[in-house]
Amino acid sequence: MQADRPPPPANGFTLLELLVALSVFAIAALALLQMEGASIARTADLDQRLLREIVAQNMAAEILTDPAPPAIGSASGRIENAGRQFQWTRTVAARPEYGALAIALSVREVTPGAQSQAFTLDFTRLPGT
Repeated sequence: MQADRPPPPANGFTLLELLVALSVFAIAALALLQMEGASIARTADLDQRLLREIVAQNMAAEILTDPAPPAIGSASGRIENAGRQFQWTRTVAARPEYGALAIALSVREVTPGAQSQAFTLDFTRLPGT
């Protein structure tokens, strides 16, 4: 005759424990996907900002190296760089107390579907002779 023994303990996880673990994993995966989307959006914004700054610095280099100084007042126009369209605005004011021209150059992207904020670069230049 065999003595009644208690059944051996069950090995493994219960269905409820598996469902809880799976839901925790799903929430963590969703958070990672959301962070990836935000990272991609920031990368695109940094790309636009960098290109605006490059366009503004290129235009500033042209203004600074041109033998003739820019005319006092405002001017604006469009320029293309890397297949993208940019609108620029230049404001030149005389600063007689320093004997220089104060120049404000503002650039923003106007490529369809890629509107952006303006990047402004302020610098000075000596007037021409």
